[in-house]
Amino acid sequence: MKILVCVKQSVSGELNPFDACAYEAALRIKTAEDEVILLSMAPKKSEEMLLSLTRLGAAKAYLLNDKAFAGADTLATAYTLSLAVNMIKPELIICGRQTIDGDTAQTGPSLSVVAGYNLITGVMGITDVNGKIVCNTRSGEVTKEYPALITVERFCTLRFPSIRSKIGEVITLGAKELGADVSRCGMNGSPTKVLKTFENQEGRRKCTFITPEQLDDAIIAAKEKGRARLAPKEQSDKKLSEVWIVGEKPRDMALSVAERVRVIEPDTPKKIAELIKAEAPEVVLWASDAYSKATAPQVASILRTGLCADCTALETDGESLFMYRPAFSGNIIAKIACVTRPQMATVRTVDTEGNDMIVAVGMGAVNSLDKVKGFAEKHGAELGASRAAVDAEIMPYEKQIGLTGKSVSPAVYVAVGISGAVHHVEGMKRSGTIIAINKDKDAPVFDYADYGIVADINDIL
Repeated sequence: MKILVCVKQSVSGELNPFDACAYEAALRIKTAEDEVILLSMAPKKSEEMLLSLTRLGAAKAYLLNDKAFAGADTLATAYTLSLAVNMIKPELIICGRQTIDGDTAQTGPSLSVVAGYNLITGVMGITDVNGKIVCNTRSGEVTKEYPALITVERFCTLRFPSIRSKIGEVITLGAKELGADVSRCGMNGSPTKVLKTFENQEGRRKCTFITPEQLDDAIIAAKEKGRARLAPKEQSDKKLSEVWIVGEKPRDMALSVAERVRVIEPDTPKKIAELIKAEAPEVVLWASDAYSKATAPQVASILRTGLCADCTALETDGESLFMYRPAFSGNIIAKIACVTRPQMATVRTVDTEGNDMIVAVGMGAVNSLDKVKGFAEKHGAELGASRAAVDAEIMPYEKQIGLTGKSVSPAVYVAVGISGAVHHVEGMKRSGTIIAINKDKDAPVFDYADYGIVADINDIL
């Protein structure tokens, strides 16, 4: 079996962590009869990274590099990657859930449509590859026929090369070698356009510092207050005449830019795409749940239209939709427009499922883990964790909250011994009330908390 792994080098120069897991998953599947191949659309400088990765077991790596590919959004990227897929003809494609630079989680689902592969998303483990692929996902066990494409969570760690490992080859392919229609590549083929960017101040809160004795009262008050409610940006008098939403969750965001909202029920990508083709709406909005994140990119690929991911605000001039979303690990906000129709976006929505309270463990609380667990149990809370605590194998990946974990929106979020790196903040900032406990009074987490306690964990719990 040919197994193709899509990889990308992050801005920092490291392999994207989800892609590292995808590669390790492929190597664990590989037998003597199987072939693992790497694929990356990237600048020439990524050749060095690909060469080093071949030492782990990939037979070869393909680097898609051409000035025509520059500036591609997810639709144009999926098209270009599909040309290489058609050339290599793998039975299985493994992609990371998302990149940490772009954080759209769209390329894998889009590629599955363009290349004609069955799709499984949110994979937490692969249980069988004989005849069919069987995966454990965040939604349960899923089985698909080959050819298949799966997107994986960060459930395993990439191995190190052995002393006797050999370097493979990197084959560079441009638009000519791929037979690409350059009008569908790079900026030319990208329906979403970034209009401007600015520093992201979203999620910052005014922190009130309290004493340890006030903690229980703060939790009681926060539970009574309940979960957060997203407040869409106020609009001018000009609005779009109608906006479609898939399911009820995006309604508030839609009403911020539309006079009327039409709800269509969640369905298969094919059926939703057929309905959109038949009635030609100007705008279609999706929620930020697992179904929407997997389905919306597939519909966008079928329709060859743009899709902006994880929007936190919308605005309109009465004709066009302007979408705002975090980018580059949440450090900036980008204002984006779509030049094709329909204009589509997934918008941030608050998940009303799950526990009302989460107590998250950071490295500052690892020596007090039993006390933290007891505190969580006392309040009927679910446990969460920072990436650092998961990487140190103190907590399981299923509990990781943040950009490389999961996003949560409980009524009460208690961050215990967590510094407040932007990657973690991205996953917790939709919580109703955030309480931070840290002995460092200058910890960034206090900038995103409603209440703060500056003290040693052992003196509180």
